Amino acid sequence: MSLFHGLDKFGLGKLEKMDVFEDETKKEKHKEPEKPAPVPEKKPVPEVKESDLLFDKSYTCPVCDMAFRSKMVKTGRVKLLSQDTDLRPNYKYVDSIKYDVLVCPGCGYSSLSRFFKFMMPSQAKLITENITRNFRGLPETGDVYTYDDAIGRYQLALANAIVKKAKASEKAYTCLKMAWLYRGKAETLPKDTPGYDKAISELKKEEEALLNNAYEGFSDAFSKEDFPMCGMDELTVTYLVAELARRAGDYEASSRWISKVLTSRNASERIKDKARNVKELIEKDREKETN
Repeated sequence: MSLFHGLDKFGLGKLEKMDVFEDETKKEKHKEPEKPAPVPEKKPVPEVKESDLLFDKSYTCPVCDMAFRSKMVKTGRVKLLSQDTDLRPNYKYVDSIKYDVLVCPGCGYSSLSRFFKFMMPSQAKLITENITRNFRGLPETGDVYTYDDAIGRYQLALANAIVKKAKASEKAYTCLKMAWLYRGKAETLPKDTPGYDKAISELKKEEEALLNNAYEGFSDAFSKEDFPMCGMDELTVTYLVAELARRAGDYEASSRWISKVLTSRNASERIKDKARNVKELIEKDREKETN
């Protein structure tokens, strides 16, 4: 009698003649060789465009109450590649600095995004009288801002900051970021541009003038305003002023500011490393001047 006699009552009569330990070697002899698995085709990596990293965010103007939308960078999608000595961030695929100014298309009020919603009635009055009355609206832009588009927006933000009598730190930070824009434009200007050398020279002059204004503004704000300042703690601002002083050629002041960072018990190793780098740059700059 088969070990599996009676399986037919389950409808499995065909399995009654199975061996419990079937000789697998016999089966292997008749087994067809396995075909190699097909190699999957490599799909082309989609090219990342600047417009892919942007989205439209909604805002309400604190001066005229108009609702509007402005392009912003998707912070979770961008990768930080490096940072300049004056803290300018360099991201892959997009210069985020181009998108940090908000402009109300109704009244012309404009500022860096971190300062936009803070508005006193007296400041709103100054903007209405000095900006809104003459504002002709925003020029058309494409899917992304060019450096010239962004520079225009920063000029408007700086004009608003001056008109509304903003704090020295706000004006300084606006100048600093605007300087970074000119640097970015210079770095990306095609070398076959007509009058390339002259254009680069002009861009560097604009950058230097704005950095000097940032140096003056942050130096003034340091003793008059509270921290954090523009999102930076006291040691970060100390470091930044030191680097701006170096770039302005004020090496004595730069050395004093950088010493404050290096001798601080609260300074992290990260910022101390940055400070040591600036100290070396000061020495190199001095050597260049004496040679």
